[in-house]
Amino acid sequence: MAFDIDRYTTTSEKVTWQDLDFESFRDDPLPESTLRSLRYMCDIEYHTVCYLRDLLVTPSHKDVDVTAFMTMWNREEFWHGEALAAVLKMHGIVVDYDELKSTRLKLGWKDRLDPVKQALLGNLIGKDFIAVHMVWGAANEWSAVAAYNRLADLEGHPVLAELLRRIAKQEARHVAFYATQARDRLAKSRKAQVIARFALSKAWGPVGSGVMTDDEVFHVMSHLMGGPDGRKEAARIDAHIAKMPGLSGLTIVQDSLDKRGIAA
Repeated sequence: MAFDIDRYTTTSEKVTWQDLDFESFRDDPLPESTLRSLRYMCDIEYHTVCYLRDLLVTPSHKDVDVTAFMTMWNREEFWHGEALAAVLKMHGIVVDYDELKSTRLKLGWKDRLDPVKQALLGNLIGKDFIAVHMVWGAANEWSAVAAYNRLADLEGHPVLAELLRRIAKQEARHVAFYATQARDRLAKSRKAQVIARFALSKAWGPVGSGVMTDDEVFHVMSHLMGGPDGRKEAARIDAHIAKMPGLSGLTIVQDSLDKRGIAA
């Protein structure tokens, strides 16, 4: 079934949490390991605007459906960050916008050159770049859905679990768009398949690995994808990706865990 972009744009809304009993965190606070993972997730949700910036200089911005989706996607991801920031605030952790800005500044020339690099690659590859963008986005969103649901299961705090599942539900709609677009575009172009396979196998990393420190990436990946159950989630993501035209056999998520020494 084709993704209905018109329906998505008219039904898109920010995730709600005001009806949840956040006061319960005072009597039943979250452990440090969970707060650390939530802070990582919060920061990355807020950084979505940077990914949008980089993609607006590529052929993707010329596609009407993709542009409409990215507009709503960025809005929804921002509110995911706001919701997670509200949880952190209940634990005395204030997410300061100046601190988020400093994180970007620490990236230095990498942050400044990313849109230039994307523009050059995108225009060199041409329209097939959109297929690569779509399958890359699908991989990231499958990872996000798994991460939010996994943390909800691991922690078991009823209020946190409800919030994370609400976020995961919106992320699942993002998956639907990316995966539908990726499947259709890859099926139509052998060149796109070759480029996507090369890009994913050589350059893909866990969401946020280009922004956060290696220590933080290791913590989150160990927390959410470590152990037998975590590895099963990673294998499920890889299985989704491998079903895409021309991408059979790819195991990018499991490979990234092995590369970082995440215990199975």
